[in-house]
Amino acid sequence: MKQSTLALSLACVYFSGAVLAQTSESDYHRFQSVEALASHPAVSAAMAAAREIDARSEAFLVELTEIPAPPFEEQARAIRFAELLGAAGLSDVVIDDVGNVLGHRPGTGDGPTVALVAHLDTVFPRGTDVTVSHRGERLYAPGIWDDTRGLVLLLTMVQALDEAGLDTLGDLLFVGSVGEEGLGDLRGVRHLFREDGPTIDAFIAIDSGSDSRVVNQALGSRRYLVTITGPGGHSWGDFGLGNPALALSRAMYLFDDAAATVVNTGPVASYSVGRLGGGTSVNAIPHESWAEVDLRSVDRGQLDRLDEVLAFAVERALDEQNRRRDRGDALEAGLEAIGERPSGMVASDHPLVVAAMEATRHLGFVPRLGAASTDANIPISLGIPAITLGRGGRGGGVHSLEEWWSDEGAYLAVQRALLVTLAAAGLVAP
Repeated sequence: MKQSTLALSLACVYFSGAVLAQTSESDYHRFQSVEALASHPAVSAAMAAAREIDARSEAFLVELTEIPAPPFEEQARAIRFAELLGAAGLSDVVIDDVGNVLGHRPGTGDGPTVALVAHLDTVFPRGTDVTVSHRGERLYAPGIWDDTRGLVLLLTMVQALDEAGLDTLGDLLFVGSVGEEGLGDLRGVRHLFREDGPTIDAFIAIDSGSDSRVVNQALGSRRYLVTITGPGGHSWGDFGLGNPALALSRAMYLFDDAAATVVNTGPVASYSVGRLGGGTSVNAIPHESWAEVDLRSVDRGQLDRLDEVLAFAVERALDEQNRRRDRGDALEAGLEAIGERPSGMVASDHPLVVAAMEATRHLGFVPRLGAASTDANIPISLGIPAITLGRGGRGGGVHSLEEWWSDEGAYLAVQRALLVTLAAAGLVAP
């Protein structure tokens, strides 16, 4: 990734308690707070435009939701999102080598580059019915809330900025990222921050369900594929062989028992066994059994401890099952890392976080800080200021077939993102 001195000096040069960038008093207006920024006539016009445009954005939400975007299969949605960014007013829109959509809105070149990111992919596999249904005030469809609504927020922001005629000192980079969910392992944003990637000085992910929360902590995660293999055979004729399914079941029991102690005695953490599989028939001793395990914490030490607990549980269960068998080859186990999201935190007094808190208060909410696992994990781990903000509206049933969204004050999330973006990038006063 290209390193910019702006990333290191963002707080002292482009922010001073959310002070906007300034080059010449005759050309630019300097704001002392988000409140002052929000009172500027041009910004007020953009805020009003955001509300009006968002009110008619439902058609885009339905259209994008109904374009399937399973993990590693985001291309069709990416193509359409790129077209919509262009139609919204961006002339420089590309799809990069891994499938991210990047829309560039140039500034004057005198401020930091701010990336605004929502993810294209959903957790749902190919073949899932993603048709949107209307039930009362709610729209139901897999993926409509997480994170298709985030994509629509970006479209609304682009249109609001253009309609109000606002220019920024820094460039704005609007991104539809791939690979945020599941085994995608944040591959889209990892690619953005490659050695020769675009310069990004501040990062705002749109991937939260709250209008009041400012996510400044990156919830780290590690994901493993646990595999236990053996000779396999007939459930009657080969009884006495080591059974991978029994060993795996025992391993997960032991893991749960020990991991519960870890998460109850240290920094906040969680663990889950998300999927299990193996075997060919009810009357066969399986040749292989497997499980996918998810570990999460804001603290690297807690993740290390959960790692140790998992490895010990697998080793002990394997040993027990091998000692219990009375024939055949010994079972073998494998523990493969299939994903890792780094943890980290942006200080609560960092100007980007302060600006987000001020914008939240300005819109009538009581701000609160929080932790989540989002695209922002990557820049946070690299020392680049990053936060995650809400998508707008209300929603529920995330990652389920009954996922839903309703337009209840959805425009407020657009306005909040707009204020924070202008505070970060700097406003060229009309």
